[in-house]
Amino acid sequence: MGEWSEYFEDFPEENPANWANVQFIHSNSEEAITIAHAKKLQNLLKNRVATEQTKLDAEICQIIQKHSKR
Repeated sequence: MGEWSEYFEDFPEENPANWANVQFIHSNSEEAITIAHAKKLQNLLKNRVATEQTKLDAEICQIIQKHSKR
């Protein structure tokens, strides 16, 4: 038997990545492209939020250090 990727090429309905909300979506379909684009945008947004949160956390730490009693 070949590699898993070869198997999924022959039987795309067996690939769990091709299922969304219990519905089969062929990996080359327009719907799959739209879903992939939405996931990419969602990941970009999550990364942006994480970056901003890290900056805010650092700023909060500086404020706490500045105003804490020594």
